[in-house]
Amino acid sequence: MAAVDDILVEVAYAEPGRQFLRALRLPVGSTVAAALAASGVAEVCSIDPAHCAVGIWSRRVTLQSVLADGNRVELYRPLRIDPKEARRLRAQRRR
Repeated sequence: MAAVDDILVEVAYAEPGRQFLRALRLPVGSTVAAALAASGVAEVCSIDPAHCAVGIWSRRVTLQSVLADGNRVELYRPLRIDPKEARRLRAQRRR
């Protein structure tokens, strides 16, 4: 049974061919950094969360942001190519 001072959050990370999603119960006042550490995403996905952008429900936040019950912490991979450049390259290939 969970303590009254606990919150339930999820940590999510995706890359082509693989997804990571873990539900966690953490103490009230926990930060994004604490959720990432508790989730084990760094070890499972071989990434360094300190070098990824993070967000809660698609809104960018910092690692020090305090979590609320029901939050979903998301790790964002860096873009491999600028979207404008990708469109330009696709247009060139069609010609």
